[in-house]
Amino acid sequence: MSQSLPCIVLVGRPNVGKSTLFNRLIRSNRAITHDRPGITRDRMEGLVRRKGLPAFGIVDTGGITLDAHAAVTEGPEGIRGFEQDILNQAEDALAGAAVVAFVVDGRDGLLPLDEYLAAHVRRKGLPTLCVVNKVDGAEREDEQTAEFHSLGFPLVAVSAEHGHNLRALVEDLAAMLPEAACPAEPPAPPALRLAMLGRPNAGKSSLINALSGEQRMIVSDVAGTTRDSVDVRFAKNGLEYVFVDTAGVRRRTRITDNVEKYSVNAAIKSSTKADVTLLVLDAAEGVSQQDKRLMDMLDTRKTPFMVLINKCDLVPRGSLAQLKKNVTELLAFCGHVPMLPVSAASGKDLHKILPLARKIHEECSIRIPTGQLNRAMEEVLTRHQPPVVKRVRAKFFYLTQAETAPPTFVFFVSDAERVPESYTRYLERALRKIFGISHAPMRIHLRSSHKKKS
Repeated sequence: MSQSLPCIVLVGRPNVGKSTLFNRLIRSNRAITHDRPGITRDRMEGLVRRKGLPAFGIVDTGGITLDAHAAVTEGPEGIRGFEQDILNQAEDALAGAAVVAFVVDGRDGLLPLDEYLAAHVRRKGLPTLCVVNKVDGAEREDEQTAEFHSLGFPLVAVSAEHGHNLRALVEDLAAMLPEAACPAEPPAPPALRLAMLGRPNAGKSSLINALSGEQRMIVSDVAGTTRDSVDVRFAKNGLEYVFVDTAGVRRRTRITDNVEKYSVNAAIKSSTKADVTLLVLDAAEGVSQQDKRLMDMLDTRKTPFMVLINKCDLVPRGSLAQLKKNVTELLAFCGHVPMLPVSAASGKDLHKILPLARKIHEECSIRIPTGQLNRAMEEVLTRHQPPVVKRVRAKFFYLTQAETAPPTFVFFVSDAERVPESYTRYLERALRKIFGISHAPMRIHLRSSHKKKS
């Protein structure tokens, strides 16, 4: 979410439907929704756009179960132990809010916790709209909203699940925004989108907090703390980035919880939508079978990625050297992928991550003129001719670049079946060296043709 857009924050107790409402407003199933209370922990950001209305940012927060001054108490099982962290995340979101959408449950009615939270929000002095959720039709509005008028906020009844009255909600929220905060057009999206991927407790959230310079993600020794794929936007050296923190990815055979299944699916999906994926390994744990599977998946999909060996300050120097050797051997099938030992705790080599990610992204976008490609092809063929297969040597006629992201090159040859895989790998290495494509994935296609293209 751009810093120049006004921001509306969704707050409320657990299980009132904030995340479902968030998904409806941004028109995307970004936040994981479930009947179980406490699914959302970290705050999530999105953009609301409707024809004829100013665009604005929207922030989903976790369900709040305790007051600002009380000690941590036991809440629903899904957030037990994270109550204070969730409250801190909500407070940070409210600090930058232009408007508060205070969400309550029309089916449950007004509860004491709703009244307490309403008083807490009122002390912020922000324009606040009471959103009575789970009201499934106009005929139920009077009955299910009556007692919420006592909170003293303007009120709108909606059903996030069924879409009832959502246009009215967006209009009401937009009308409450300060006029000066409503630009005519939202600015361009950030330049680089980076997805964090890895096993649970590898330190993905800690890395994001360290790189962004703020406690944007809840960090805990408890594996599986992060559930949603959470966008974290920040600027560094005048350049904008979006980090997507994802849930830890375990083997599917070990996943028995539906929420974890949704989290893992969202994590894998995020890696396909990012510009560059950062695969995070835990130096203290070494390389697992799941890490190998993730490497293989990313390479098969030709996803631009790098490997970060996090927590390298926790292992002896000799053990780290052996781990780096093991990872290098595992990456032999995709030798272009860079590896970087880092530490979120000590800050070791964190400054190298963003420039390296930007370099990978720039290489993915490279476009080479056809004439330059064919001169390179002649040079490559002269240096090392294709081997003779079944007493015939394949003839190479023409080379062109079919697409970018990743760079994809098509060789037109007399008979593609006569070109062995080893020679295709040679062609890739040669093209990488000539055109300086060090770390981006690359696709090489061989297409049979009986004549040279004119």
